[in-house]
Amino acid sequence: MDSVTTSIAVAGVLAIPVGAAMRAARRHHVYGTATERAAYEAMHTVSLAAPALREGLSADSARKAARHLRRLLDTTAVAITDGNELLAWEGSGHRHETDAYTHAKEVISTGRVKLLDWIECGSEDCTVRDAVIAPLVVEGETVGTLAAYNTAASVALTRAVCEVARWVSSQLELAQLDQSRARAVEAEIRALRAQISPHFIYNSLTAIASFVRTDPGRARDLLLEFADFTRYSFRRGGSMTTVAEELRCIDCYFELEQARFGDQLELAVRVAPEILPVEIPFLCLQPLVENAVRHGLRGRGGQGTVTITAECRGAGGIDEHYAIVIRDDGVGMDEETIHSSLDGTGSTEAHALSNINERLRAAFGSGYGLELSSSPEAGTSVTVRIPR
Repeated sequence: MDSVTTSIAVAGVLAIPVGAAMRAARRHHVYGTATERAAYEAMHTVSLAAPALREGLSADSARKAARHLRRLLDTTAVAITDGNELLAWEGSGHRHETDAYTHAKEVISTGRVKLLDWIECGSEDCTVRDAVIAPLVVEGETVGTLAAYNTAASVALTRAVCEVARWVSSQLELAQLDQSRARAVEAEIRALRAQISPHFIYNSLTAIASFVRTDPGRARDLLLEFADFTRYSFRRGGSMTTVAEELRCIDCYFELEQARFGDQLELAVRVAPEILPVEIPFLCLQPLVENAVRHGLRGRGGQGTVTITAECRGAGGIDEHYAIVIRDDGVGMDEETIHSSLDGTGSTEAHALSNINERLRAAFGSGYGLELSSSPEAGTSVTVRIPR
């Protein structure tokens, strides 16, 4: 592929939706013209480079992406730098590798494309003579450079390098967005973990200790439940879990609470089997059950029940979704408290509900999340809407 063809290919990637290109390919069955073949090759090469770039700008991701970018630009060599050093050199002419960052410094400081029209190296056989160096810009800041080294820097190559650098920049911005989203989710999970009551932990251990002499078997079982609960609640890795795993955590929590309150607390679970493997945000259901026990049932006194049901609603319709309902027969709440619970303007518990609601909406879209229904002395029902 020569530089002109490369420019056409890059333009095809940026201007033609992939879906339209693939539909055109199916109509023709083969890529008959040179332009069609160039567009397909460019799209395929770009798709190979994208996963590495979505990891962010590092030596490893630059090395993985550089070989595909060199193939896309069809040049002697490609160099990628960040703001401090050379990250990757792909191609021949390695004698110039040590100078690549020096060549890029001006571009990093100015954010403007730079052309090198004659690079000395003392070898008449060297194919590196000219270079086009373009900035990699993320949120208005130059974070690195993409440089194409070749025997000659044509206008077509310059345009192609600039377009590819813009595409690389867009992938790096998406990577940064992914990382920011992951940090936000981790912060929200840390906030939820921080709300696991120290009193609950202390009271659970006290309850376990009370059974050590009178019922050692019961004490052992409760200790295992406590270990499972804390292991799950403080686990690392992954912001999603399954309904089954969350229900197991709830079961551990309820076993520990029943060790203290006996048959004053009851848990009823009716969940359709097909919903058990459905993925939901981590620590999404258990805090809702804990809220029901702490603020719904205990405030009432006497015996209380938390009921968890899950079913598919709107089957076959445009609003088909799973509904997981956590209902208690406790003291309930008024309309003002319901609103403050979902917008996070109320108590610490309200912030927990708002946190869960926002994580559900972030994971599944604005049409999903929490729905609260309650009235004083009539209990509370929290519905978790997730897509099927």
